[in-house]
Amino acid sequence: MNLSLIVVAVDFSDCSANALKYARELAGNNKCELVLMHVIDSRKAACIAQYTKEPVEKVRERLTNQTKQTFRKFLSEWDGEELVKETLVSYGPPFQEIAVKARELQADLILMGGYGSRGKGQIDEIFFGSTVEKVIRLLPCPVLCVPIGWELGAS
Repeated sequence: MNLSLIVVAVDFSDCSANALKYARELAGNNKCELVLMHVIDSRKAACIAQYTKEPVEKVRERLTNQTKQTFRKFLSEWDGEELVKETLVSYGPPFQEIAVKARELQADLILMGGYGSRGKGQIDEIFFGSTVEKVIRLLPCPVLCVPIGWELGAS
């Protein structure tokens, strides 16, 4: 398979950081570019707005700014910025936003962590998370789910 663009879903979890390490190796070996993407879940933003009694637009703006700062910190601790074509912050249902953006960008591969920032439990160790599963169902391109501790070339 010839890779030129990989979209990496980033939620700032340990598993996401591991997927990003894998993406760096894969992109470097294939001389392709990475687009890193974080999705602010619109359902969570609505819950925060309801709790804080703020307009959801204000919550969305605050979460977007926090995410951009977190992205900068996350990337400063990562060796591979030269491979990054773009970082994106999107808003909506994560599986849907990842699928839409991957199609728009004509990604050759989607790379995601095995579980997200909500953590892993016994069930999560057995089954893919719902976001990964839904992305797999929506996209015609390959989706690679990288479990924590998985390294390129490891047997």
